Amino acid sequence: MAPSAEFGANHPSNLKTTLHLSQQAPDTFRQLGKPLVQLSTFNQQGSDDFDTLEKLFFSCIQSADDESALLCLEHLTNRFGSSNEKVMALRGLYDEATAENQARLERCLNNYDDILSRNPVNLPILKRRASVLRSLSRPSDAISCVVQLLDAVPTDVEAWCELAELYHSQGMSPQAIFSLEEALLIVPHAWTVHARLGEISYIFARSLEGEAMSRSLSLSIRHFCRSVELCDDYLRGFYGLALATTPSLVTRIPETSRDGLKKKETIERLHSTALRKLQETLSTQYSRKPHLREYEENELSVVKELLGQSSK
Repeated sequence: MAPSAEFGANHPSNLKTTLHLSQQAPDTFRQLGKPLVQLSTFNQQGSDDFDTLEKLFFSCIQSADDESALLCLEHLTNRFGSSNEKVMALRGLYDEATAENQARLERCLNNYDDILSRNPVNLPILKRRASVLRSLSRPSDAISCVVQLLDAVPTDVEAWCELAELYHSQGMSPQAIFSLEEALLIVPHAWTVHARLGEISYIFARSLEGEAMSRSLSLSIRHFCRSVELCDDYLRGFYGLALATTPSLVTRIPETSRDGLKKKETIERLHSTALRKLQETLSTQYSRKPHLREYEENELSVVKELLGQSSK
């Protein structure tokens, strides 16, 4: 049963990258070339050892190579000890990933509760506990768990983003927006966070009317613009900007309620620019062989569909 591995895991988001990394497992283990008990002499850099094997572990978990993931975990345990908080969290993640049913996930949760009873501020375990609660469809408990984590470490960007996703899953858009704004106070140049804030604000705007819609849509446009300003070829940012500036959406707002939006000409220019950039990206990607493309086919298909609708 796949866990929600994104929380507490610096894993690659691109599936091709993940598969490529996981395929490196045999070579990595051959390079180690030593019994596990001798691993302490391997590359005396310590944290470098951990980062390399941790990334490999995440990739193996994502590609369902449980055997290689377990080898990574054994190497890390022997190198850094079973009481290392990160190693404990990785062990928990492995148990979640190999859990065959809900009862096994409940057992993982009980194990986390036992660890936290001895050390309530074991942050990696708190993150894993929140992920299990989310997998068990207990979002309220997961929210409480992440809030507890943020009480201990209010500068944890990953936790703020996870909290935003939990709130969003419950239809609590204002709370999700607030959480992402808190994350941006810590990492103001994170274009992915700006884009996610744009997306949630856009979704929220579509459920509103009048001035409230204008404010939320203005917020969405502003953050999509910031995301592509920070990363000028960010497909997700331009896609969101094209949606948020769709003429049929903007015209739903009464003239008297448009104070939060840019002038009509500016909105139209942003929309045209976003469509042009999406078309350029599409042309560039399809000019390459499939294995050399930066985006998956499903991502390109969604862009193609949006461009087709806009040309009508």
